[in-house]
Amino acid sequence: MPEEATSSPNIWIVVPAYNEAARIGRTVQGLVHHFPNVVVVDDGSRDATYDTLKDLPVWALRHPINLGQGAALQTGIDFAVRRGADVVVTFDADGQHDVHDIQRLVEPILSQRAEVALGSRFLGNQAVNMPTSRWFILKLGVLFTRVCSRINVTDTHNGLRALSRAAATKLRIRQNRMAHASEILDQIQYLGLKFEEVPVTVHYSDAVLEKGQQNSAAVKVAAQFLLGRMVR
Repeated sequence: MPEEATSSPNIWIVVPAYNEAARIGRTVQGLVHHFPNVVVVDDGSRDATYDTLKDLPVWALRHPINLGQGAALQTGIDFAVRRGADVVVTFDADGQHDVHDIQRLVEPILSQRAEVALGSRFLGNQAVNMPTSRWFILKLGVLFTRVCSRINVTDTHNGLRALSRAAATKLRIRQNRMAHASEILDQIQYLGLKFEEVPVTVHYSDAVLEKGQQNSAAVKVAAQFLLGRMVR
């Protein structure tokens, strides 16, 4: 467990992880070099993810069973807020994000232009080695979000985002699995939170594509989101 940083602003990085033993070490080492407050939520992994975290200077939390990425994010966000975070950044465990994007991501919040900053791989064409099929699915997701949630964004399922402390307190992720990304955007619009999109890079390696969400799951995710929205 690292020493809590006392400098201002107090930026916390939340990393949800499931079966990421092969990659979580490299991802976290890149983060802690720049940010002292990193919390990793092992979402009931069946591999050695949690054991890998024991040797790293991070707060390591663990779900006893796999609940889903949305649930892991909420656990990490709650922990960061309780520890006094001024800004909470969510960051995927699989190495697809670039740590150097974080400072630009949090800038709209630190300058009080926005309460939420959303990473976009489509601003500046920063999607490296993205398959055409994935581009098509993500663009459909953008259209779906604009129609259903009436929020004008260019990227919908980007795990790199930053929340002010107030926004992190207001937003509650109830969609435990992948529909949480749409739910977060829906809540931003519903709650009237000021947001800004920031260009970020997403790297598509073979491992990222193999482990990540499959294109065929898009319909299921949309259905889960709509069902959850009905009971909000």
